[in-house]
Amino acid sequence: MAVARELLPEVGPTGLTYALLAERADVTRQTLYRHWPNRAALLFDLILEGPDLGNYPEPGSDVRTVATDWLKSLRAGISEPAIRTAVLAVTAQADHDPDSAQALARIGQDRLAALNTLLEPSGVQISDSEYTLLYGPVLARLLLDRAQPTDEFIDTVVTQWLTTLEARGH
Repeated sequence: MAVARELLPEVGPTGLTYALLAERADVTRQTLYRHWPNRAALLFDLILEGPDLGNYPEPGSDVRTVATDWLKSLRAGISEPAIRTAVLAVTAQADHDPDSAQALARIGQDRLAALNTLLEPSGVQISDSEYTLLYGPVLARLLLDRAQPTDEFIDTVVTQWLTTLEARGH
């Protein structure tokens, strides 16, 4: 995983072949295929098992604080070059590669479940649509605008998101 994380930003998703990865990691390709039967599975693990950036939020009863801390954690994760490259690759391949489409769906489900776990002490649980409304602007800023979402941007997103939650009766 560490070798893949190092190579991915350097060679890109198509350049990250199992032959190259096996050579650099000093393992056999069969070992890699046993762990990750396809590239989408490898990218999935790269995304969800990224390096510990030391800023993953704690569960809490204040929805604003949990959502803000979670978005800052998302920003930090996607700003890491290997994770950013893997996310872009899985997203780009999802339309024509069923494994990538499945990996992308599983990432979304995993992150929604993780956020709902963080929100449990508040008594709030969000739907997939409410989840998309929270992370969407931050990913748009990072991946489409190619700009860093500032703390102020994140605060604005959370404020708007909370307004939406209140309107829906949360």
